[in-house]
Amino acid sequence: MVDLEQLRTVFAGQYGCEPRFFGAPGRVNLIGEHTDYNDGFVLPMAIDRETVVAARRREDRLICVYSLNLDETGEFDLDEPGRARRGIWLDYVEGVARVLEARGALLSGADLAVLSDVPSGAGLSSSAALELSTGLALIALSGAEVERVALALAGQEAEHTFVGTMCGIMDQLVAALGKRGAALLIDCRSLEVEAIPMNLGDVAVAVCDSRVKHELSSSEYNKRRAECERGVELLREHLPGIKALRDVSPEDFERNEARLPEPIRRRCRHVVTENARTLMAAAALRSGRLEEMGQLMARSHLSLRDDYEVSCVELDALVEIASGVEGVLGARMTGGGFGGCTVNLVRRDALEEFRDVVSREYNRVTDYKTDIYLVEASDGVKELRIRDEG
Repeated sequence: MVDLEQLRTVFAGQYGCEPRFFGAPGRVNLIGEHTDYNDGFVLPMAIDRETVVAARRREDRLICVYSLNLDETGEFDLDEPGRARRGIWLDYVEGVARVLEARGALLSGADLAVLSDVPSGAGLSSSAALELSTGLALIALSGAEVERVALALAGQEAEHTFVGTMCGIMDQLVAALGKRGAALLIDCRSLEVEAIPMNLGDVAVAVCDSRVKHELSSSEYNKRRAECERGVELLREHLPGIKALRDVSPEDFERNEARLPEPIRRRCRHVVTENARTLMAAAALRSGRLEEMGQLMARSHLSLRDDYEVSCVELDALVEIASGVEGVLGARMTGGGFGGCTVNLVRRDALEEFRDVVSREYNRVTDYKTDIYLVEASDGVKELRIRDEG
């Protein structure tokens, strides 16, 4: 949990005034990986780790930002042309401001300070948490209003145009609409969202951070998206009317997969089967069938490793080690891949052994240490107050 008193003290020292606070959560995706930009289904949950923006309105159009995590400052003038794709954290802040204005919001200038306990580069969507908390802060300071889905879409467009990652809508949407005690089944085409109660009983959600992030993640992400789009073009010759891999059933794919070249065939197979797994997992979670959900998570990881090829040695090690611990119902990589985190369903009476075995064996196999923490389903972006802490 971000320390709002610390953030307030730093903000007052930086800008000489009292701020308002706006927070957005990170997320962990339980299942449904690389399906969002294929118009498919995802099942994430917002987590109780967040990015908080302390903010105060300025009378000019200058946006000044200080990152406590990085101890860096940045600024840009809304009346001057924007600068995109510099490869720095300010791209996320400026991007969401520019997109909101392009979509009709008249923003004021602002002094901002940012503090986050969402690990950066861990696949828990620290970027969407920054985009959504910044976006809500700028909208609120300007006296405007924006519907939460529209705010999520603005964050996604900022990532496309200012950052250069052609992400789907999942990360921003769960940061906007997250619900305490529930996962969200999101239809990434219609943007319909169903809150699925987390009927976990004696089972906890544990996240293991591999502590690695391989550099090819961004370029390979965009490459996978292009491969899926090419697969749709080829399949459309035999399945008229399909717009995305979301429209291809597992049965249709089996009948036509031989027509696709490699690796496009494997990329498409992952997405088609992952959509089916996600819907089955949502039904299992809804009914409290957690062992079934764990099995679906395990199959998801194998598909991501072998068909979509976005795992890595470190993630595979974490999943293999965890899967060998009694009391672990399911384990899989989560997020874009090539590093980041795994998500695990673990019986609470097995948590101590889980921590000990995974920490020891992962370090032995890879020489890396892992951070392991439990996460709870949390609410989406909102204005915070000091008294809300705890």
